[in-house]
Amino acid sequence: MNIKKLNLEFNLVKFPVIFPIIYGFVLYTLPQFETILIFVTILLLAETHFGATWPFFLNKSNSSLIKKNKIYFISIPIVIIIFSILGFLYIKPTFLLIFFAANMYHVTRQSFGICKLYSSKINEINFQEIFIYIFNFLFFLVGFFRFYFPIIETQHLISLNIFILLFILLTVVFFIYKFKSTENVYTFITGLIIFYPICFVGNPVHSIIMGVTMHYTQYLYLTHKVYKGRSSNDTAQRSIINYLGMIIFYSIIMSLLSLFGKSSSEIFSQLIIIPIIGQMLHFYLDSQLWKFSNPHNRENVLAYLK
Repeated sequence: MNIKKLNLEFNLVKFPVIFPIIYGFVLYTLPQFETILIFVTILLLAETHFGATWPFFLNKSNSSLIKKNKIYFISIPIVIIIFSILGFLYIKPTFLLIFFAANMYHVTRQSFGICKLYSSKINEINFQEIFIYIFNFLFFLVGFFRFYFPIIETQHLISLNIFILLFILLTVVFFIYKFKSTENVYTFITGLIIFYPICFVGNPVHSIIMGVTMHYTQYLYLTHKVYKGRSSNDTAQRSIINYLGMIIFYSIIMSLLSLFGKSSSEIFSQLIIIPIIGQMLHFYLDSQLWKFSNPHNRENVLAYLK
């Protein structure tokens, strides 16, 4: 039983590379189904992961935290909602760039946070943080100059990919050599490569979703673990059913609303702002709920992860 649990944690949290591999395989062998691929991934992984924030946030264990910090948990989310609506309607290209940057920063913070869960040496943690930020900032620049302000030409991609792959290989080899650590190298590699598809996938949506499938599975596993740990033995099964029911319902609604983004109707196409707002709130609320410098979060979140 313990071996199965360890294997599940390894494949969903530490090194979930099977998900971008499956995504890439389907994308390149069955390109005619790419729209279905995006929708299924959003439905099963992306929006369920965004939806998992809400039962996590609204859990009764957080009620005192929310009451004591109304500016952080009520006022700022309202500002984010207003900013998202106005930005989407009036400065859409700039807003989408901000949204893209916020997404990458959020994923990067989680990648580093997961490394910290499995590492205990300060020097090792610092090394992981520096290089995860370096690589993800590099991928942000590549994405910006490929899709937003395109100056990187197709003939340059081979050289770019060779350089980045060598850089990743040297970083990983040096990490193993310096810290004599192979146990934590998997979480480190996951953090380094999560946005790598930006360098070779031609469609910007696929280039993000492919690698970030790993982020989704990590988050779903860890929030489920915390949620289950918070429940008593008597209420655990009912709590998990409620948790799953809430995130599935959320995912279905938001996934369907995402489809309106491709609608020919201008009014219906604007409805995609609703799942975008949900994602912006997810980025912000997670930055507060997973901040382990806060004693409340150490007691109510970290305690169930260790």
